[in-house]
Amino acid sequence: MAGRRGPGLVGRVVTAFLVAAALSGVCVGEAPRPPACALARGELTVDDLPAGSSVFDCLAVGRVVTHEGAGVAVPEPGTTVSVDALTVDGSAHGFTLTVAADGTVSYAYEAARTQAAARARADAPAPCVDSAYSTEGRKEYDTYEWFIGDGPLPGRLSHAEGRQAFEDAIATITTSRNDCGYDDRVTAKARFLSATGNEAGIDREGRCTRRDGLSVWDAGDIGGEAVATTCSWSRPVPGGPEELLEADVRFNTRGFPFTDRPAGACTHAYDIRSVATHEAGHVFGLGHSGAGHENLTMYANSFACSTDARTLGKGDVLGLRSLY
Repeated sequence: MAGRRGPGLVGRVVTAFLVAAALSGVCVGEAPRPPACALARGELTVDDLPAGSSVFDCLAVGRVVTHEGAGVAVPEPGTTVSVDALTVDGSAHGFTLTVAADGTVSYAYEAARTQAAARARADAPAPCVDSAYSTEGRKEYDTYEWFIGDGPLPGRLSHAEGRQAFEDAIATITTSRNDCGYDDRVTAKARFLSATGNEAGIDREGRCTRRDGLSVWDAGDIGGEAVATTCSWSRPVPGGPEELLEADVRFNTRGFPFTDRPAGACTHAYDIRSVATHEAGHVFGLGHSGAGHENLTMYANSFACSTDARTLGKGDVLGLRSLY
């Protein structure tokens, strides 16, 4: 009886392929998966993590992404983060990064602009005539509960004085306080909770860091260009603006002087309540008014020694009414 013959050449090839496929984790008939996104170390730009990227493939959550001088830490899926800066010349320094529930990244940018602010302001419409406004696509659906940081405050205010100044500014937004004769139809609400050892989620470069669950108003060093910065985090709401999760505000006391009582001797200090009212506008979903609207509270500069932004203009009120 003839001996049993071993497997032929074809059999050996098929067997070898199956073994190799099993060892590599690729099933027969399944296309190999594309390699994961690889990001360089350090800060990223929006070109390094372009729209359409996946934070899962790129391991991007928590990484800092920058655009034209502004920056944010990539939030967890299902979250949007926005950075808005108040600047000396009214130039735009801000953008929004959204991570969808499936991990996909998208951006929204504020149009860059720089003005000869003093000259342009004289030519701009009066605040009670100007109806311009923009919104950020988010709102506070319940009550904005906020804390005050326990460190030094702008203008060397005590914590009691700082709380009063910030509360007054926030109330200007929630009650749509204005000198134009518009009644209060805005349903926004806010409540101060306490002082806290937590800091606003804003670093020394004015970038939004990862949120900690507390909305904190404080002061510190946020780089040389921003007078103050607001960082806001939100999540989608079906059929409506996104829901605010947290909004932190920081005054740049390293780069700018502040006062709660501008007077005739004031030359370059910023009015705390004017700046705070502008930042509170961002908290409740207002965006910057554009060039040519320098007399509105939500213009990107509150102007040194001016108290004009303590009350709202027509466009500021209409923006709030569109949200609330």
